[in-house]
Parts: sequence; C-alpha cells; structure tokens
Amino acid sequence: MKRIVSVSIGSSERDHAAELELMGQRVRVERIGTDGDIDKAIALIRELDGKVDAFGMGGIDLYVWAGGRRYELRDAKRIARAAGRTPIVDGSGLKNSLERRIVSYLEDNMHIRWPERKVLLVSAVDRFGMAEELAKTGCDLIIGDLMFVLGLPVPLRSLGTFVRVARLLAPIVVQLPISVLYPTGEKQTATKPKFQKYYQWADVIAGDFHFIRRHMPDDLTGKTVITQTITKKDVDELKRRGVRLLVTSTPEVNGRSFATNVIEALLIAVSGRGRELAPEEYLALIDELDLRPRIEQLND
Repeated sequence: MKRIVSVSIGSSERDHAAELELMGQRVRVERIGTDGDIDKAIALIRELDGKVDAFGMGGIDLYVWAGGRRYELRDAKRIARAAGRTPIVDGSGLKNSLERRIVSYLEDNMHIRWPERKVLLVSAVDRFGMAEELAKTGCDLIIGDLMFVLGLPVPLRSLGTFVRVARLLAPIVVQLPISVLYPTGEKQTATKPKFQKYYQWADVIAGDFHFIRRHMPDDLTGKTVITQTITKKDVDELKRRGVRLLVTSTPEVNGRSFATNVIEALLIAVSGRGRELAPEEYLALIDELDLRPRIEQLND
C-alpha cells in the first residue's frame, strides 16, 4: 500500500486519515499536525523519510509567487530540507495549474457570470494562478494580502497593483517567522471578525480557508466560498453563517476536501515517478483520474 503523510504545522485537531484506491493502487493518506511546532514537524519528517512514498508540507508554503517571480519562505526551507529521500511538496504545483481551472469550470458548469460578480480573494501571493484567472474575467476584484497576511486595512483593487506591492515587500516578508504571517496551531480554529465591509461587499469569497475563517463575520448569507482544506465541522460552520455555495478545487475524500499539498503528494505516489511533477503532468493525471471540484449547495 502506498502511504502519503502531510506534516502540517497547523492544529492537530484537524488530523485525519483515509484510504482510497486510485489507478488500481491502495493509498493511505494521513494528515499530522504539530500545533505550530516547526522543530516537531522537522523531527517527524526525518523519522519517516524514506519510509513513505511522498510528503505534503501543510500549514506553510515553500514558495509564494507574484508576477512571474518566486519567493521562498525561510521557515519552509528548514522543513523541506528534512526530507532527503522522500519527495516533499507544498501544493504550489496544483495552485498554479488546477486552481486556474476552477474559474472557467464554474462559469461553464454553474453559469457564474464573472463580470457581474464582486470577488474578495483573501490572499493572492499563495494563489497567484487563481488571481490571474479571476483578473482575466473582468470581475470586480479585491485582493486582500495586505489585510489578511499583514493586518493592514488596505485593499488592493487590481492584479497589477498587487504585483507591484508584492515585488516590493515579498523579499522582506518571506524572512519573517511563519507564525507572524499565517494562522498556525490553535490559531487555525479561532475567529476574530475584522474587515467586515469587504466580506459583506463580496458575492464570492475565495482563497485559503484559514485566512477566510480568521476574520469572517457571523453573517455570510448568500455568499459563494471557493477554498480548500475543509472539514465537516468547517462545512457546518459555513452553513450556519448562511453561505449558499461551497466550492473546493479538489474532490471530497471521506467527507473532507484535502489540501493541495496532500493531493499533490497523492499524485506523485500513484504516478510512481518518485519526484515532484510539472504542472502539465499534474493536470494529465487529474484528467486521467477524473478528479472534479467539490461543489455543494449549503443553503437556498
């Protein structure tokens, strides 16, 4: 049996395991959280290195992107170096390939007319592929990196503005501890409402679920949420807040939409190639396996 382990610096409360069959192979997928402890994540990867088929790196991105430039996070480099024999991926390959598709998929299958939609993308630096595709549609777009990553009440109202700001700040920001930039450990389950007018303005709220949850209001009536890494408890919470439609770019597995790093690691394992794949290779496997987005109506 193939074994995939996503080692996350996120909350251990979100740990999960599932077994499934893909391409005639049995695969066990596990998510293990270290509650914000990077040293514990490194020790776990070293312990399992060479004993599993692929690692996912959860709760942190190895790379972030802006306008064709790639920036490497300092803390993520420490974690990635712990894997000497087993390939380790952070999900960026799917974010720059599969997540681009979700925009046209929703237009074709759910008849979403993007030029008529107001979209809040909570962070583009970790979802630049989606940001580029949204910008092409002509939707009314607000990019929230300064708000949701740095806590500054400054919306970015075009992809061009985001790229200019990212090129200025990214070389500095990626040197900061990940705990400053992203919810880790128990912070992943906490919600402190903030930037409410932007949530209420939007028809569609898109991006990393931990950023969305971090400041979301009690009332999200009628909203569409496009995100990832959703548990049953998260779905219930969104339904209670009135979200109309939930979309994840990867399919539901045993009641959960796994993070892109998990699906990337899964595809590496079943491919048998023992290495990180190119974007076109990921897409070819996704098409072969007929993996489709999860689309769930939560409220009328």
